[in-house]
Amino acid sequence: MLYYLYQLSDLFHGSDIAKAFHVFQYISFRAMGAGLSAFLLSLFFGRSVIKRLIALRVGQPIRTAEDLNRTFALHQDKQGTPTMGGILLVGSVLFSTILWARLNNPLIWISFFTAAYLGALGFLDDYLKVTKKKSAGISSRHKFLLQSLLAAMVTLAFIFIPSLSVQAQELYVPFLKGPLIAHLGIVATFLFYLLVIVGSSNAVNITDGLDGLAAGCTVMAAFAYAIFTYLAGNLKVATYLQIPHNLYSGELSIVSMALAGAALGFLWWNCHPARVFMGDTGSLAIGGLLGVLAISCKQEILLMLVGGIFVAEALSVILQVASFKLTGRRIFKMSPLHHHFELSGWKESTVTIRFWIMAIVLGIIGLVTLKLR
Repeated sequence: MLYYLYQLSDLFHGSDIAKAFHVFQYISFRAMGAGLSAFLLSLFFGRSVIKRLIALRVGQPIRTAEDLNRTFALHQDKQGTPTMGGILLVGSVLFSTILWARLNNPLIWISFFTAAYLGALGFLDDYLKVTKKKSAGISSRHKFLLQSLLAAMVTLAFIFIPSLSVQAQELYVPFLKGPLIAHLGIVATFLFYLLVIVGSSNAVNITDGLDGLAAGCTVMAAFAYAIFTYLAGNLKVATYLQIPHNLYSGELSIVSMALAGAALGFLWWNCHPARVFMGDTGSLAIGGLLGVLAISCKQEILLMLVGGIFVAEALSVILQVASFKLTGRRIFKMSPLHHHFELSGWKESTVTIRFWIMAIVLGIIGLVTLKLR
């Protein structure tokens, strides 16, 4: 909405006031404003949201000692910590996006709908968990079907909205100047988008197992995609860097910075010892939104690098299950990966901070690839 304030510059033509209103045209200014707004919203409304969640008695259900094995002793003090704090994070992102973005951009509404849809799905999952007092909410099958429905809607939007369909079925990989595959086809595009959106959504959900872990890693990933989307939306820069150009992509840097700011503000309340957990309400929405951001600037493959911590966490679960079923042996002491390091003697805060460091390094490497084409 604030974008349209630039039109007031005509009323004060040639004056310093006109220059002040003129800055609202610039994506870079509005992206920084969105990041700061989301951060302040998460920070200042955190206390009241936590109090409300405590009043509603939506404490985090902790699995039994048999389920958690040796990690139960490490985390039993988290019993009752309010969950569903993702309401704060997702709400901050959505509000800041509406406030700062140019609302006639189709990618803004696709990303907005993705975050709201998966936030609502996660909220329902969290609600069922706290009401049943169990660690299981929506069944895995139903959750996957609902996530697949979202992926289908996103695929249809990208393919059938004329302004987005030019690159919708192209597949780009880092280090190559042109598309690896110029036309995937509708079915293959849907399956690919399904993998990106559902995979990233569940990967962040799996990572959200220690205080501040998912939120901290989100900050760097979102910041990296703020740069990717901004550059992809600038024709001159995209041509120079030989990356895919999308006229509408630049506005998504506002969404990305809002996500980074909201995650940073949420981290104030979620860092060890956490006063609130984001729950599936936050983690499913974060992952799905990162997936849509990656699709929008055609940097889907690069998400595996920038979001490398999320990928490693998800792979650790897949490998653990596969190894146990095939050989009867476990690769890790426990999965996801952060629990393996806990059982190896690392303190929770040590695991979290070291994972943050790796997330920053991976994000920087991802940005460096922009010049390696």
